[in-house]
Parts: sequence; C-alpha cells; structure tokens
Amino acid sequence: MTLPEIGQPAPDFTGITDENTELQLSDLRGNIVVLFFYPRAYTPGCTKEVCSFRDNKIRLVGMGVKVVGVSTDSIKRQAGFKAKHELDYPLIADADKTIVELYGVKRAAIGIANRVTFLIDREGILRHIWPKVKVSGHVDEVIAKIEELKL
Repeated sequence: MTLPEIGQPAPDFTGITDENTELQLSDLRGNIVVLFFYPRAYTPGCTKEVCSFRDNKIRLVGMGVKVVGVSTDSIKRQAGFKAKHELDYPLIADADKTIVELYGVKRAAIGIANRVTFLIDREGILRHIWPKVKVSGHVDEVIAKIEELKL
C-alpha cells in the first residue's frame, strides 16, 4: 500500500467515532489536524500513545490542533478505550478498513493499522508523515514539526 503524498490534499473520509457519530475530515478544515493510526486499543504501545496526546492537550489546543485517532477496532471497543483513559478527542472505528486502506497504512498480513501519523494543515494539505512512529517522544516530535512548519 502507498501512503498519500506530502503537499497533496489529505484524502477525505467520513468515519464513525467512538460516540457513534460521523466525523468527516474536511469538516475540520481551519484547524491543524493530527491524524494518527494505531493498531489496537488496550495494547501497551497504543495506550501510551493515546494518553500522550491526551496529556499534551493544552499545548496542542493552544496551537489550534485537533487530534483524531483511527484503528480498526469496533465502535464499542473504541468507546471503552476512550472512557477508560479519559481521552478528549475522537477515536474512529474503521472496522471495515476503508480509512486504513485509503491512507495506505493497513498491515497486509492481519489487516490492522500500522502506527503512522499524518500532519494536515488548516487548508487540508498533508504537510508531514511519520511512517514508523516510536511512541516515546512522538507528541513532542509532532509539536516541534508544527512549530518548524509555522502552521
């Protein structure tokens, strides 16, 4: 699978969130969007990643950032994961794997998402990709890139 290209419009999608509502990426225009894909709710690495975004809320919101997480977990699993860790941003349940395929992050052998993060500017243009995320320090990398690009 191929990742979208930096400098191109981020592929638009409509996904179902942990609250069983629709979220369309293009509705977030006017904000910087950090769209991150993670393999499975409740696993140690994924838990650390989602909590890291939660713990940096003040810094991210102050920069005009909206965070959206995506995995192939069910709505029920996403909702429980969000509640358990008191997350304050939407988690999209991509159980049919449409979004992971659109973004080229589907792990071929088992169909779950690879750990990849996309940075999208206020106009909906893809500005940076972290194709192999290391969870420790990742949010700091994202914030540094936003500052570097002067988004």
